[in-house]
Amino acid sequence: MAKAQLKTKPVKLALVGAETLLGRELEDVLKDRAKDALVSTFAASGAGNFGEQEGEAVYVQPLDAEAVRGFAAILVAGSPEGALKAYDLAKQAGSRLLVIDCTGHLENQPEARIVAPLAGESITNGNWLVIIAHPAASALSLVLKRLANYRPIRQAIAHVFEPASERGKRGVSELHQQTTSLLAFRSLDKNVFDAQLSFNLLSQYGEQAPEKLSHTEQRIERDLATVLSHTEQTAAIPMPSLRLIQAPVFHGYSISLWIEFQADIAAPQIGEALASAQIEVRGQQEEAPNSVGVASQSGLIAGDVRIDPNNPRAAWLWIVGDNLRLTADAAADLVSALRSDEA
Repeated sequence: MAKAQLKTKPVKLALVGAETLLGRELEDVLKDRAKDALVSTFAASGAGNFGEQEGEAVYVQPLDAEAVRGFAAILVAGSPEGALKAYDLAKQAGSRLLVIDCTGHLENQPEARIVAPLAGESITNGNWLVIIAHPAASALSLVLKRLANYRPIRQAIAHVFEPASERGKRGVSELHQQTTSLLAFRSLDKNVFDAQLSFNLLSQYGEQAPEKLSHTEQRIERDLATVLSHTEQTAAIPMPSLRLIQAPVFHGYSISLWIEFQADIAAPQIGEALASAQIEVRGQQEEAPNSVGVASQSGLIAGDVRIDPNNPRAAWLWIVGDNLRLTADAAADLVSALRSDEA
C-alpha cells in the first residue's frame, strides 16, 4: 500500500509595503517559489487605508496584533514607520513572530542579525529579527568568498553603481521626468536626488535630498563587513575599499571590481572560480554583462575579466545583478528555510 503523502500546513506571511517596487517583486517571487504560502498584504506605513488591486478599490487593513495572529513571519518592504510597527508586534509576540527586513530600516535594533542568503547564509536558532544584507553587499560577499577559494586575496577596490529604483517609485519617476524634460528643454524635478541625474553620474546627492548617498554607501560597507566576518574560510578576506556612485539607470547594480591576489593569476581560472549556480560567467567572446540584460534575472552575471596590465597578480571584473530580484530571492530563501523547519 502506498504511503499517504503528508500535507504541510501553508505558512502565513505578512508583506508590509506590497505597493512598493520591492514589495511587488517580493510578491511575484513568493508566488513563483512558495506557491502554498498565504501572503497577506499591508501598506508601506502599516496604516489602514484604501488602495487599488486589479483596478478595483480595496481597503488595506492596518498592521496590528489581530491582523497577524497565527502568522509565521512579517516581510518588511515599506517605510521606516511600517518596519517599526512590525518590530513592535514581534516583540509583543515574545519573538514567536519572525521579522524579515528587506529594507535595512531595522538594522540598528539590538536583536538584528544581518544575513546574505545569496552567499549561503540563513536563519539561525534564536534569531527572530533578520535583516537581509544590502544587495550590493551580498553580491560582493559572494564574489569575494568564491575568489578567496581560488587564491588568497591581498586587497580589493569596488566601484558600485546605484540604480534609481533603490529610491523606490519616486526615484524611477524622477529619473524618467528628468530625461524627458531635458529633451524637451523643460525644468527638472529634483525632489529625490536634488541634482540632475539624467545623462549624469553623481558621487553625492544635493543638500536638500531626503536621503544621502553616503548613508547607503555606509550601509553597504557595514553589511559587507558583517557578512565577511561570518566566513569559515581559513584565510581572512580583507575588506575592500568601496565607493558608491549614483548612475542614471532604472534598475540593476553594476560593480567594477579590482582585486589583487597574493600570487599571479589567469583570467580563465578566475572565471572558473566564480562559475556557480548563483553566478553566470561570460567569456570575452560573449556579450559583456549589463544591467538591462540582468533585469528580472536571479543571481549575478560576471564577465569582462581582464588581468591588470600593470600587475600580474590583479584583475578587473564587471558584475551585474538586479537589485530588486536579489533581495526578493533572498527573502524567498529564508521563507523556504522557515517552511522546512516547520514541516
